[in-house]
Amino acid sequence: MSVQVVSAAATAKVPEVELKDLSPSEAERQLGLSTAAVGAMVPPAGGGDPEAPAPAAERPPAPGPGSGPMAALSPAAGKVPQASAMKRSDPHHQHQRHRDGGEALVSPDGTVTEAPRTVKKIQFADQKQEFNKRPTKIGRRSLSRSISQSSTDSYSSAASYTDSSDDETSPRDKQQKNSKGSSDFCVKNIKQAEFGRREIEIAEQEMPALMALRKRAQGEKPLAGAKIVGCTHITAQTAVLMETLGALGAQCRWAACNIYSTLNEVAAALAESGFPVFAWKGESEDDFWWCIDRCVNVEGWQPNMILDDGGDLTHWIYKKYPNMFKKIKGIVEESVTGVHRLYQLSKAGKLCVPAMNVNDSVTKQKFDNLYCCRESILDGLKRTTDMMFGGKQVVVCGYGEVGKGCCAALKAMGSIVYVTEIDPICALQACMDGFRLVKLNEVIRQVDIVITCTGNKNVVTREHLDRMKNSCIVCNMGHSNTEIDVASLRTPELTWERVRSQVDHVIWPDGKRIVLLAEGRLLNLSCSTVPTFVLSITATTQALALIELYNAPEGRYKQDVYLLPKKMDEYVASLHLPTFDAHLTELTDEQAKYLGLNKNGPFKPNYYRY
Repeated sequence: MSVQVVSAAATAKVPEVELKDLSPSEAERQLGLSTAAVGAMVPPAGGGDPEAPAPAAERPPAPGPGSGPMAALSPAAGKVPQASAMKRSDPHHQHQRHRDGGEALVSPDGTVTEAPRTVKKIQFADQKQEFNKRPTKIGRRSLSRSISQSSTDSYSSAASYTDSSDDETSPRDKQQKNSKGSSDFCVKNIKQAEFGRREIEIAEQEMPALMALRKRAQGEKPLAGAKIVGCTHITAQTAVLMETLGALGAQCRWAACNIYSTLNEVAAALAESGFPVFAWKGESEDDFWWCIDRCVNVEGWQPNMILDDGGDLTHWIYKKYPNMFKKIKGIVEESVTGVHRLYQLSKAGKLCVPAMNVNDSVTKQKFDNLYCCRESILDGLKRTTDMMFGGKQVVVCGYGEVGKGCCAALKAMGSIVYVTEIDPICALQACMDGFRLVKLNEVIRQVDIVITCTGNKNVVTREHLDRMKNSCIVCNMGHSNTEIDVASLRTPELTWERVRSQVDHVIWPDGKRIVLLAEGRLLNLSCSTVPTFVLSITATTQALALIELYNAPEGRYKQDVYLLPKKMDEYVASLHLPTFDAHLTELTDEQAKYLGLNKNGPFKPNYYRY
């Protein structure tokens, strides 16, 4: 049968062709119809019709141009909607039955086109049904694993490159050596060092102050002889800090302060460079303390400086190795939780080591806590839940610097934000910033997201969790994992379902579920990243605090907790100004005398915080 095809745009005749003798692609070329031309003539499927044919790129290749159900999905079927469009747009077309069972359209001048076959819709529905059945073939465990992998596989520091590894062997059971033959480390996979090195090189570009410190102080080696044991988040930014400390003369041994925040490829790169690192993503509690002990308990190696984030390392040495603790020259602590522990020791008269409270330095509080969290809270929530913030009701527990950053970001995205607070000064700030101050019990039934940033314990209790609405998202932005009572959720009547990496559904007997992120641990460093530039400020503050305590003359610092000298705070800030091509104004002699200041600073008294 010879068939003439009529264009929707014109009625000019085209050469007759025998379609049955041509492959679909050849027929299309001879008819002069491109895919784009066909698409232009097809009206859009109204309202996203679920039965509308899939785009060509999504359809599986047909076995051939023959008959059968798959014929409807062949490339030739791509021209079918054209005839359908002609039928709707031209009332003069008449219908007649095609000899092979299909429908044909006859135009007034006698030309005929083939009408769409109904089988294409049936096939598309079958295809959808087959896709929906697929999870039952894979099984819950496999599906959960594939989702986790697809959402985290990346070379960026957003999620460790090794999240997709099929190797379930514990790093503690592996025998690994770096290229120099050293085995004094324990990481997930030393072979991923190359990927980690790329991460570190990227981080160096956004950490100008640390790179400047290397150049300025490398010659004099201010940390020569320092043996630093550290317990912080092991990320590319921490790696830049560790390598800076090494360039300044220090020996370092390191463990992770969080079981989820370690980037495995970065840990491998550090181990390859000769740093004894004991950390991997997804450690158990037992692994966590084992790694800390491996850092400390080394024959012939006595640490003399501690760099801690959370106080776990300090607590471990104080309890298990008291003689070693007495020989420490100084402790640098950067978190609310760890600082609180230090003040407790000091008050009890048990702190026999000078300690530097970096957390309350202006450069840490204002930049790391405020500006960092303002960006990373959205990043963490987006990566884990893919949610939209506009119109969502959110309660932020705590309006310190972290809480201020979280509230500002969520408000800017159109969320309705409530704040809980115990401090009347911070509470007044929240009110002046336009937030509704409430008690958690007052809004717990209606909010869509609960965020804790207090540094306290049991801020969100089992009673609160029981009263939450279905699909409420619960997460923590404070350092400690004690703010949300996660332990109370591990009971037989509740079902835990892993959705993707660091995302769990906790399901109640009546079917209600909450979305728990990072099992109540620090959201931004467990589920996403934090801005490298901000971490440069914090890391530089830590490095200067270590230099200050290590080189301080006898008697300058007693067995107590100190704040970083304001001069150093200002120096850290000044090292970052060239990035913005910023130019400071200098005081004249007359102005300096009038204000009672040194022209070179410090410009604020030591008691100035905010």
